[in-house]
Amino acid sequence: MRNFYFEATNSGRKELCFSMSKHQATIKEIALALNVSVSTVSRALQDDPRIGLRTKMRVSEMAKALHYIPNPAAKSLRKQSTLTIGVILPQLREEFFSLAITGIEDAFEGKGYNIFITQSRDKYEREIKATRYFLQSRVDGIIVSISAETTDYQHFRELQEFDVPVVFFDRVPNNMPVHCVRSNVEDGVLKAMGYLAQKNLHKIALLNGPKTLGISQERLSGYLAALKEFNFEAIPGYIKYTDLSREDIAAKMQELWTQTEERPEAVLAFNDYVALGAIKWCRNNGIKPNEDLYFVSFANLPITDYLDHPPAASLEQYAYQMGQNAANLMIELLEQPNSTVPRPFKEIIMDTELVIHI
Repeated sequence: MRNFYFEATNSGRKELCFSMSKHQATIKEIALALNVSVSTVSRALQDDPRIGLRTKMRVSEMAKALHYIPNPAAKSLRKQSTLTIGVILPQLREEFFSLAITGIEDAFEGKGYNIFITQSRDKYEREIKATRYFLQSRVDGIIVSISAETTDYQHFRELQEFDVPVVFFDRVPNNMPVHCVRSNVEDGVLKAMGYLAQKNLHKIALLNGPKTLGISQERLSGYLAALKEFNFEAIPGYIKYTDLSREDIAAKMQELWTQTEERPEAVLAFNDYVALGAIKWCRNNGIKPNEDLYFVSFANLPITDYLDHPPAASLEQYAYQMGQNAANLMIELLEQPNSTVPRPFKEIIMDTELVIHI
């Protein structure tokens, strides 16, 4: 980028000259070059009606000549906004959350916001640290899918006290009124169990996520309701909770297969990753997936299309659209005029679709 300086001519006039450098021109330098006030340049660049057309044109031409780039931070300070959105996810490596992030970014495209992403890695303390960092950074809003360890939501209540809008998606706090986007989990479980019933499979186990997560409890509620709906027997030992690690998934599969009086015919898994971990355990132990033991799960991740042994069926949760919906809800909250009246909390519930793989 070019810098400018002044040289005196033989007539004594100063002429504007340029030199090459990485310096970024400022409004003050434009004002100096045109011999006008900084406020005049600032108003001209904002198309203020108090500034004449000729002056606006001169300012515009000089700004282009100096390769002036408007400072979004300065604009945001005037508007009491930083034009930044914080996003907190459990694990970015999970394809579900990668798809959700793409949806969030696409929804904010062209809106002038910068998106900052951090991972809780399913740790409560990391989640607290992230929320406080975003609060100190004065982000305009935060989009969150809570960690597996989170049961205390005080750090989110603090954000509400500072009037920082928060939108949750997929993993939503229990018994706390919030803005959120989530799947209709219980209806999805009914679809999955109905598919197994059609295959004449009646002994169905639940390989769930952590007890602390609301979506784990929703899966349990849907599972118990489906047992009644299809007149399946509720067998002790068929409900297992995992911490989502490969080791714990394998341990719970060992329990299901060896420590129950009747071996299950099928497993409803918390998500595709849990199902794939369980399928790997089956293969390592000489059990044929979806022959000796059927699997259905949540998420319907694209990666399953490339696997030799995917779950027999998976519930599409539309991660990309969920991310978009969460971002659009945030945009709606940010664009609402300031009011002393509390905003009613908005919940968006998305339907699932059962996708058959084999």
